Amino acid sequence: MANRRKSNKSREKDTDWQERVVQIRRVTKVVKGGKKLSFRAIVVVGNEKGQVGVGVGKASDVIGAVKKGVADGKKNLVDVPLNKSYSLPHPSVGIAGGAKVFMRPAAPGTGVIAGGAVRTVLELAGVRNVLAKQLGSDNPLNNARAAAEALASLRTFSEVAEERGIAVEKLYV
Repeated sequence: MANRRKSNKSREKDTDWQERVVQIRRVTKVVKGGKKLSFRAIVVVGNEKGQVGVGVGKASDVIGAVKKGVADGKKNLVDVPLNKSYSLPHPSVGIAGGAKVFMRPAAPGTGVIAGGAVRTVLELAGVRNVLAKQLGSDNPLNNARAAAEALASLRTFSEVAEERGIAVEKLYV
């Protein structure tokens, strides 16, 4: 009986993860016998509590590609430090391929002002007030990865103070 209860708890922990498909593409590979069809799914996985990941899955059917994308997203999780107003601690820039994503904290009540894949990444990370802009590429995969990189580069005041070896109060002086 104890094992059964444990497995239910682990399933409950997995249920707070949300997954959103950003893009599904049908890709072809030319082989000796003709063309081989497969699907590529870009999936964003997050718990809306400060963790988010971007994953890519390829399979011969859409459902398999999405499952692989979810598994890949959970492997590439990023921790996001959120402040009291569910915003970012400071402005941040992320770059992936030709995509550049700029993010800025916003006042409470602003909402998520972002487009495309970046909006999905921010919403699943739990960010509720933010201003974001995609620069360069319009490729959803690179924009999602750039957004994840920008979120990964965020640091809190306490982390900066600890790195410098001073008290948090002395950061402002």
